[in-house]
Amino acid sequence: MQRIVECVPNFSDGRNPDTINQIKEEIECVSNVKLLNVESDWDYNRTVITFVGTPEGVKDAAFKAIAKAAELINMSKQKGEHPRIGATDVCPFVPVSNVTMETCVELASELGKEVGDRLGIPVYLYAEAARTAERKDLSNIRKGEYEGLKEKLSCEDWKPDYGPGVFDETVKRTGATVIGARNFLIAYNVNLETGDVRIANRIAGIIRESGSKGIPGKLKCVKAMGVELRKHGITQVSMNLTNFNVTPIHVAYNAVKEQASLLGIKVTGSEIIGLVPKKALIDAGRFYLNDPPQASEEELINGAISNLGLSQLTKFIPDKKVIEYLI
Repeated sequence: MQRIVECVPNFSDGRNPDTINQIKEEIECVSNVKLLNVESDWDYNRTVITFVGTPEGVKDAAFKAIAKAAELINMSKQKGEHPRIGATDVCPFVPVSNVTMETCVELASELGKEVGDRLGIPVYLYAEAARTAERKDLSNIRKGEYEGLKEKLSCEDWKPDYGPGVFDETVKRTGATVIGARNFLIAYNVNLETGDVRIANRIAGIIRESGSKGIPGKLKCVKAMGVELRKHGITQVSMNLTNFNVTPIHVAYNAVKEQASLLGIKVTGSEIIGLVPKKALIDAGRFYLNDPPQASEEELINGAISNLGLSQLTKFIPDKKVIEYLI
């Protein structure tokens, strides 16, 4: 059986198609690697690229993509709604088939050293690859974002795992990169019919596991924040579902919908950024269709798409979004 690793780097440019295409081409030129998905967002000013392949192939493709992003994206001029710390903001490895988490941790460490030594970019290891408890959580590393990186690098507790510990001219342009190993997560956003991002942030604080102002949140394995989409005149509760078996998509959607209703705000649909496991959609379809015993896979997935409003902003096409169909 083939060994397969998934890699999902996030780049801090969602507005320049030429930049995104050049990064994508770096990945496509590597043998034993298959590009699955490229998804850009103008408001977030962020692009998420998903590819799979052999461990060595995926690591090589990730290095090439990070190098190209460092060449093309100038962080001293970059702005966007999504938190970010560098041109390649985060680069996780995910075990898919016949690969252990330990292998992905090794890949993260090897890539981190290569990026630090060859490209002169500060690298922090996170999630399962983290070397300290504080660095397991991406939000801790990203706190202060690119604008706070100079101060972060001057702090002894925040020296990078690899690469320079000073804010030189190279780092001023590239920022830092966070590399790690994790299990599959779903990047999931729920749309609110309001332009007031304070409402989105209020709902995010109620539902996310960490809660708000010392009060625990309602949903386990959920990270959330409010984001304004100026281009669409709406806001989103932007979530990472770090374990969709603990908090499924439909549970997260209904929780946001419930809190929005209490505030007199309408939910107009949702979107999945990047790819989604088939099981997550089938579970949602069973919930919304009352678990019909004779329902086909297609009927269950279509039921999920319809009830979650997944085609409100952009059309949701299962063949292009469900990871099992692409692999």
